[in-house]
Amino acid sequence: MRLWSIHPQYLDAKGLVALWREGLLAQKVLLGRTKGYRSHPQLDRFRECSDPIRAIGCYLAEVLKEAEQRGYRFNGAKIVKAGRCGKLKIRKGQIDHEWEHLLGKLRTRDRKTYALHKALARPRPHPLFRIVPGGVEEWERV
Repeated sequence: MRLWSIHPQYLDAKGLVALWREGLLAQKVLLGRTKGYRSHPQLDRFRECSDPIRAIGCYLAEVLKEAEQRGYRFNGAKIVKAGRCGKLKIRKGQIDHEWEHLLGKLRTRDRKTYALHKALARPRPHPLFRIVPGGVEEWERV
């Protein structure tokens, strides 16, 4: 499961579709409706929120927004709860780590998207997140 902390605008088509599916899976896990993935470390940041279901809903709403801008038809009715959310903190080192990880995927999977983004030094975070100083997050598997 990869719930990107970087803005979904940087993902290729395959990555955006995968993010939507994995985000929906994360929502299901947080609702207690799965047997697997219950202790997945990427879900810790959502569990730490006062309303984890709203937080993942806000996350998914931004993925849906990006998909709609590209002309994709994701089913927004699958988002259980959204609305206004406070920003979650994400360390700069995590953003940097994810950016390098994504560029590596794009280099082999979608050369056009890779060429478009490879020179970008400071990618934007997903709108749910606010960048703070620090290294890679503890929940990241490096």
